[in-house]
Amino acid sequence: MKLGICALGGMITAAVVATSAMGDGHADKAIMAAVKARQSQMTLYSFNISVLGGMAKGDIAYDAEAASAAASNLAALAQMDQSRMWPQGSDNEALGTEATAALPAIWQPGSTAAEKGMALAEAAIAMEQSAGAGLDSLRGAIGAVGKSCGACHESYRQKN
Repeated sequence: MKLGICALGGMITAAVVATSAMGDGHADKAIMAAVKARQSQMTLYSFNISVLGGMAKGDIAYDAEAASAAASNLAALAQMDQSRMWPQGSDNEALGTEATAALPAIWQPGSTAAEKGMALAEAAIAMEQSAGAGLDSLRGAIGAVGKSCGACHESYRQKN
């Protein structure tokens, strides 16, 4: 598990500090494809977190099988190689706020985006281990997931 998290951290770090090596004719198309891919991943995060959060709040009846499936999906997404989804120049300053909410700070020296991504992976793995073990167990793990998502959004996502 630690090896997977370390590998994930390395991939995120590489993605955050990497520059786009695409040719001029393909850069815009490739960058927009990367933005669409990461936005799709964020949608999948949200979809699975809404199931878990709904159960934790009591808005959705607790179902161990559904909770386990959502948590497994979340853990798989959080550990996925995202390196090609975060090319330099795919921020809202470069592409406009209609295209993305990603702030340029993600790619700046001193960025903690990689660490925040690792925190999400760790929280998702803990959720995966807890979600199917009962409502109290799920409730005990959901806070770290929300905190890790919020920490990244607070620093690196344009506010609405």
